[in-house]
Amino acid sequence: MPQARRPPVTADEKKIRALLETYACPVPFHEIRTRFLGNIATPAMSASPISVVKNLWGGELPEFESLDAANELIDVLINGLWNSLTRHQKRSDPFRLVRPTVTATREGLAQFALIRQQEIEGFIEGLFADAEEANLPAKASAAIEVLGELRAIMAGVYDVAIDESKPALPSEIAITVKHLRELTLAMEFEINRVVLDCTRARRQMLGSVSNAGPTRH
Repeated sequence: MPQARRPPVTADEKKIRALLETYACPVPFHEIRTRFLGNIATPAMSASPISVVKNLWGGELPEFESLDAANELIDVLINGLWNSLTRHQKRSDPFRLVRPTVTATREGLAQFALIRQQEIEGFIEGLFADAEEANLPAKASAAIEVLGELRAIMAGVYDVAIDESKPALPSEIAITVKHLRELTLAMEFEINRVVLDCTRARRQMLGSVSNAGPTRH
């Protein structure tokens, strides 16, 4: 008989958002997702989920009223969100960015551009794992360069959107929102390219180490 597959880990977004608000997390949910994903893909073997969680609050976990409360937060973020994101290391299950409701207004455009900018920044921060540079494989390195360019575009759109001295007709805003949605697909493509290339390189490295076996003297 065929073996039953274990169901994929799912994350309770509503509960995660509520806990992040309870503990005044300074990092928004959409950025946490990409930061976690970047750290899952990172070549840095010293990276750990709990360190990434602590860094959401500047390096230390928030104060808890009880041990149960601490366990709840860690369980939701690591056993829930983190583990659910590990499935995107497969080509058959690509990562998708959040899809916020965007109004065709100056404020809506600014918020949309800021979300996308923060998602790229979170992914790169997680990938580099607090290091100044990362030893990335070729495809991943090229994808990071493209993500850097996309981040600059998002930052530029945000700056224009919040500058009320510059005219912005509703029709122009709607066109820009459409362009950002198209660029979202490009962002996802490059993020997934990084994840898959780093995952492949890490498996090859681990395979070569295991095949080498113990060194004889």
